[in-house]
Amino acid sequence: MHYVTVPVTAFAQNSSIVWCPSTMKAAVIDPGGDLPRLEAAAKAQGVQLEQIWLTHAHIDHAGGTAELSERLGLPIIGPHPGDQFWIDGLAEQGRMFGFPSVAKFTPTRWLHDGDTVQVGHCVLNVRHCPGHTPGHVVFHSPEALRAFVGDVLFAGSIGRTDFPGGNHAELIASIRERLWPMGDDTVFIPGHGPESSFGEERRHNPFVRGG
Repeated sequence: MHYVTVPVTAFAQNSSIVWCPSTMKAAVIDPGGDLPRLEAAAKAQGVQLEQIWLTHAHIDHAGGTAELSERLGLPIIGPHPGDQFWIDGLAEQGRMFGFPSVAKFTPTRWLHDGDTVQVGHCVLNVRHCPGHTPGHVVFHSPEALRAFVGDVLFAGSIGRTDFPGGNHAELIASIRERLWPMGDDTVFIPGHGPESSFGEERRHNPFVRGG
């Protein structure tokens, strides 16, 4: 599995293009906006976008989903059904945060804990990690020792839980019970900011260390 991360929108949200090196088939994770930038990144890598994978439905992660899906004919995979109300409110989210016109969408496939997603020959495991939003999911590649965690965990911090549907206790449980078992050596790509490893955060992140 190969990937490249492209910050998009005024929120500098980390959208990632993930591809299978043997087939060059690719998925884009969390296309929140700046779609020409994402398409240029895919072209630069010589990959063919075939799917959209969503960790959750906040505007900076999902705002470009409907347009990209419609224009390129891409199926929308995820998030978990718990984020339906966030999808329903995408237009309102866009108005609140000054995004261009944003349409809601219907996922081609909802995701649940224990599911898998696949692009080319690369298979990633899906873990439902509520807390930041009720329907947040994480994509994990054990072979590549990589996890795309959206806004569950950051380098030195954790996701916000003060939005509707947020739950601090659930978020901490998601991190400790579902992320830590992926292994200290696993590097995670957060929704914002630099990459880190689960071991580094378990040892030093003041919100979740020692758990």
